[in-house]
Amino acid sequence: MNAPVKPPPAETLPIWRLDDLYAGRDDPRIEGDLAAAASINGELAALKGAFVGARRRPPELGSLIDQGIGLYQRATDKLWAVGAYAGLAASTARDDPGWARFEADVRARSSEISAASLFFTLELNELENDEIDAALEAHRPAARWRPWLRRVRLARPHELSHDLEKLLLDRAPAVANWVRLYDETLARLRVRAGKDTLTLAEALNRLSDPDAARRRGAAQGLAKTLEANATTFVLSLNTLAFEKQVEDRWRKYATPAAARHVANEVDADAVDALETAVVASYPRLSHRYYALKARVMGKARLDHWDRNAPLTTAAPRRYGWSGARDIVLESFQALAPRFAATAARFFDEPWIDAAPRAGKQSGAYSHPVTSERHPYVFLNYMGERRDVLTLAHELGHAVHQTLAAPQGTLLADTPLTLAETASIFGEGLVFERLLGEASGLERRDLLAGKIEDSLNTVIRQIAFHRFEKRFHDARANGELSADEIGRIFLDVMGESLGPAIRLNPGYETYWSYVSHFVHAPFYVYAYAFGNLLVEALMEARGRNPDGFAPLYEDLLAAGGSRTYVQALAPFGLDPRDPAFWSAGCTRLERLVDEFEALV
Repeated sequence: MNAPVKPPPAETLPIWRLDDLYAGRDDPRIEGDLAAAASINGELAALKGAFVGARRRPPELGSLIDQGIGLYQRATDKLWAVGAYAGLAASTARDDPGWARFEADVRARSSEISAASLFFTLELNELENDEIDAALEAHRPAARWRPWLRRVRLARPHELSHDLEKLLLDRAPAVANWVRLYDETLARLRVRAGKDTLTLAEALNRLSDPDAARRRGAAQGLAKTLEANATTFVLSLNTLAFEKQVEDRWRKYATPAAARHVANEVDADAVDALETAVVASYPRLSHRYYALKARVMGKARLDHWDRNAPLTTAAPRRYGWSGARDIVLESFQALAPRFAATAARFFDEPWIDAAPRAGKQSGAYSHPVTSERHPYVFLNYMGERRDVLTLAHELGHAVHQTLAAPQGTLLADTPLTLAETASIFGEGLVFERLLGEASGLERRDLLAGKIEDSLNTVIRQIAFHRFEKRFHDARANGELSADEIGRIFLDVMGESLGPAIRLNPGYETYWSYVSHFVHAPFYVYAYAFGNLLVEALMEARGRNPDGFAPLYEDLLAAGGSRTYVQALAPFGLDPRDPAFWSAGCTRLERLVDEFEALV
């Protein structure tokens, strides 16, 4: 029998309502919106050939581009709304085959409908840059789409023929079933820890328990459960990696990460500079901190389940839901009233799902749906300090998505290089507030928590990035076994965590619950990118507190209409400079200095 989840006492955690999207799987509006998307795509399909045909007539081409992208966005709004509903509902009911089937069916229907507009971006990319520039100049209303066209044209060297693109689109739902199998397997996991049976979210949460025996029991139980399901995890990862390998080869991507870089509008050199700076910081940050933590805990080395353990055996402070709400909103208010007011509405409306329960997947996210709708926030709230920071993180996303919505769905969509900015900044605001109110041991423990969160976001995510690079490189030579994948994971994690952390037997299985490896290959570096970028923004705020908020609001409201270089220029920051990343690591090092002084 499952051990009951224990939320903060005397409070009911919110569960969202999705009926402002659709009332249920049988809501006729679902079929109505899918039919509307098909009809709009039919209008767009009627323009096939017209764009290339008007390439020598700039005013006509400009008008066609404006009309075509407008239709494309309207169809996208319909499809994304239905897809969001399916994904949101299924994420809280991974044990319900009805929702799994509905999500898969929606994905298949959406692919079928989208096929009618597949020609559109391919035909736009048949045009030359000077032809598009002339068209946007000749028909000024079309100029607002320039950022979206820029993003579309980044994929130009990697596009295939229409028939091959349609084949990939038609196959996408079948490939996605490997992701579904992985997700459903994770959701069904039950971890035996002592007398308790835990969900994955509960087991991971127990790795931060003050009691070392409970941490060890959860860690060892998790390893056994992951090993028992290794066949599914290994086959899913190998299969999806092979699918990616084939598509990358046809699209002529030079490296497995290259497609992600294009989607993120980021130079590979910038990501390499980030990785180099973070790896160089391992001895000064993670290795040094964990050695200090081991000393504080009276150990020569920490077991891996001690990595996020509290420094004392006293029960950690619990935060009720209303208290967490107040902390987050007051922290956002200190930056600017608009940020707090935007976040407050998510508490006033049924737009947050925070209650852990059977069938609900682990993790946290904010889903933007479309620019015509509001975002939804998802987390598993258990009342600990990290949960308060997670709430701030996801509400930061929600504020960002809300501010960018006036851009329209296509332009509001933000590349990963900037997508984590508001979320990590929100965490930083909450930490500043908590630290400012703390003294003595509480200050020490808060610093430890902040450092560990930063190490998890920067050091650990870059280690994950290096794991993905090594795994995908090895997968090019054939399928990898569980043991081979585990050895790669142990190598990169050992390198990043340092000699003060003992990677006990079973840790080699822990790669398998990191869902980003399956859902979004090479996503993980975005967390480190965003964290160090936020460190630079925090420095900018410290230099000019009054002038910062308007610039920051403008950055968020721009959504994906600017590149990361353009977005950061008003702050005097250039992430293409390797020194930019080193400076962010140095700011984190100052936190370790302060922690060392306290211990």
